[in-house]
Amino acid sequence: MKVAQVSGDKIVTKEVEDIKLDGRKGAIVRVLGCGLCGSDIVKFREKIVHDGAVLGHEIVALIEEINSESKFKKGDRIVTSHHIPCGECVYCKHGNVSMCEHFKSTNIRPGGFSELVYVSEEHLENVAHLVPIEMSDEEISFYEPLGCCVRAIKRCHLIEGDSVLVVGLGSIGLLMGEGIKAMGYKVYGCDLIQDRIDLANRMGIEAYSSLDLDNFNDILQKKSGGIDAVFMTSGADKALDVALKVVRKGGKILVFSSTPRNTGYPNNEIYYKELTVMGSYSPSPKDLQDSFELLTSHKVNVKGLTTVYPIDSVQKAFDDTIANKILKAYIKM
Repeated sequence: MKVAQVSGDKIVTKEVEDIKLDGRKGAIVRVLGCGLCGSDIVKFREKIVHDGAVLGHEIVALIEEINSESKFKKGDRIVTSHHIPCGECVYCKHGNVSMCEHFKSTNIRPGGFSELVYVSEEHLENVAHLVPIEMSDEEISFYEPLGCCVRAIKRCHLIEGDSVLVVGLGSIGLLMGEGIKAMGYKVYGCDLIQDRIDLANRMGIEAYSSLDLDNFNDILQKKSGGIDAVFMTSGADKALDVALKVVRKGGKILVFSSTPRNTGYPNNEIYYKELTVMGSYSPSPKDLQDSFELLTSHKVNVKGLTTVYPIDSVQKAFDDTIANKILKAYIKM
């Protein structure tokens, strides 16, 4: 089977021996395609993973071999996530499923940028879904990233009538905006790239340039009457400046991105404005279920967000994403 592996400062494809079920519970699936996540890029650029690692986790696949008590059968087209929380530890009980040790230890093997992947029985029972025939592979590949957005929106505990600003309109920012809108809240967006601002507006997310921050803030306050929550989907240093400028007193800042360096701790702004600052990372099975329903009901629109690359061009997919030439890469097997 063909895999794309980390090799120093490159991602290279090579042929390796096919994986087999060998009596294990679960399934061997043939990957149709896999989305390129921002976390894959961080792991690659920051050398968090070892040579030989196979990245990728946003897979759509056909079941090729199965040994399972689940509802699935050979030939089914499925979408799945890669982590499952235990549901019983202190982190799970407090809603921090991303911190659960079992969550961190579960994964698809060897990784999504592979022609064949092992999906455990636990995955099949908790986080896998049969893809409706009318859904394209590329659309349903947003299942896991949208699940991350759903969880972030829930963690913010918004109330009816709240106005939300999404800072950064890359693929995840647009997806977050779509999720916020679908869940019934007023959403605005901002970015420095005009093409992304234009795309957001076409998608029904009222978006502006934040290049002139004072002017942008004036526009936003007149439009919204006050921003109740800011979702930082950009890792740029200036994203925090935007968030602190526009959020109302007593409002919330949701951090949904990593940054090249720590941007500092704005103690006085948080203290005097009584701000709530929180992070959000990965979804629970319930968040993923909600994501699946939003996608399959077409309440969230992801058409046109992806650029397709063959697995042999996975390095170009990484390079083009890093250079902001595309919004979202989808690696087709």
